[in-house]
Amino acid sequence: MLFFSYFKDLVGKEVTVELKNDLAIRGTLHSVDQYLNIKLENTRVVDQDKYPHMLF
Repeated sequence: MLFFSYFKDLVGKEVTVELKNDLAIRGTLHSVDQYLNIKLENTRVVDQDKYPHMLF
């Protein structure tokens, strides 16, 4: 529950999520649940040159 409380405090702030395949996505944290599933809004890829197919 310690991590859940920490992430709940970050709701509404801009965060960067790095996935296992080294893809990093930045966006505003909209919500998080007790399983640490997150929802981001206004997302963008951090390294657009490396992942041009991920441009929105």
